[in-house]
Amino acid sequence: MNVVQILRTSWAAIATHRLRSALTVIGIFIGIAAVSLTIGLGQGAQRMISDEITSLGSNLLIVTPGSSTSSAGVRGGMGSATTLTIDDATALATPSVAPDIAGVAPVMTSSQSLTTSSTNWTSTAYGTTASWLTVRSRTVQAGRFFTDADVTDCATSIVLGPTTAEELYGQANMAVGQSLTMGTAQYTVIGVLASVGSSTMGDEDDIVVMPYSTMSQRILGGVNRVSTIYLAATSQNTLSAAYQEATSALLARHGVSASSADFSITSLQSVLDVASSITGTLTTALAALAGISLVVGGIGVMNIMLVSVTERIREIGLRKALGATPGVIRLQFLIEAATLAVIGGILGIGLGYLAGWAITQAISVTVTISWSACLLALGVSALVGIVAGVYPASRAARLAPIDALRSE
Repeated sequence: MNVVQILRTSWAAIATHRLRSALTVIGIFIGIAAVSLTIGLGQGAQRMISDEITSLGSNLLIVTPGSSTSSAGVRGGMGSATTLTIDDATALATPSVAPDIAGVAPVMTSSQSLTTSSTNWTSTAYGTTASWLTVRSRTVQAGRFFTDADVTDCATSIVLGPTTAEELYGQANMAVGQSLTMGTAQYTVIGVLASVGSSTMGDEDDIVVMPYSTMSQRILGGVNRVSTIYLAATSQNTLSAAYQEATSALLARHGVSASSADFSITSLQSVLDVASSITGTLTTALAALAGISLVVGGIGVMNIMLVSVTERIREIGLRKALGATPGVIRLQFLIEAATLAVIGGILGIGLGYLAGWAITQAISVTVTISWSACLLALGVSALVGIVAGVYPASRAARLAPIDALRSE
């Protein structure tokens, strides 16, 4: 009996008992669907986190102040101190001090009420330099961004986030050239940023960006303290070197040691690595739990194949009496088991895709089911079928022809 005949015989045996075969397939079907969907959810979450962190800027380092201690001895959290200044940012932008830092953008922040002739809106105002646009990997969808000359002249030119512009003027593009009141001064909108959505730092579209000199003089009373300094390394490969250079420069400027540093530097790559590690671990754990259903499905396949062997003892005896070797009998039952499992795997992958599409449409979570995950699931389903069929196939192959033929 050649392989084609074995395949034909195996398929005929499966087709003869349709209901039993269908019930067997369902166990594998549900297990593969659960595993595919779980892996897809995990990969989708990893991609969303990666895109969110990357949207903050490429090759980015974030410098924040250290903690403060009040006169009563109460210690604040990291970022509560006022230890970073514009001068620190200027020093870090010097090539001789930090040659691997390509851009520096100090940021002052303040919550401000914006008023037009017809409405008002409260947003977060950022006072920064012209390099903020490049360092934060942002673009302008209408108008322009302010220049170094605007910073030097303390210009009353501001750039709005798209959400802020829409709240104040109805349409983002209509904001360019308009005037608004912030505090006691009038400002002119010269540009509107392109949308990037929300991130771990809040709504990146609901902001007002202005020259730091203007914010310092007109809003903050002349202070030169900054809440954050964004640093862009020259490339991904020099991110570590830029980190070391920034740390050394700030320690020297502040006259402190590494153990008593009054600032902290965070690499977005390290944040991304940690987030990816966490989501990867959760995905693996959930996939392992979903894989339990595959074990249950495999037990179902084994049970069905044992029943099949019992029902077909006379057929097995006849085949062996006509010259079928134990290897041929074993291969026939293994193929039947593997076929049931693969059919269940294919249907399970289809259900996983369908469920993933439904989840993506229903909630703002992207389910990413890759071809590698599908092939892995299909391979696992085939392996489950083969493993589950080994014992029944071996049992069938060991039957003596005489005993099989005279069994009832």
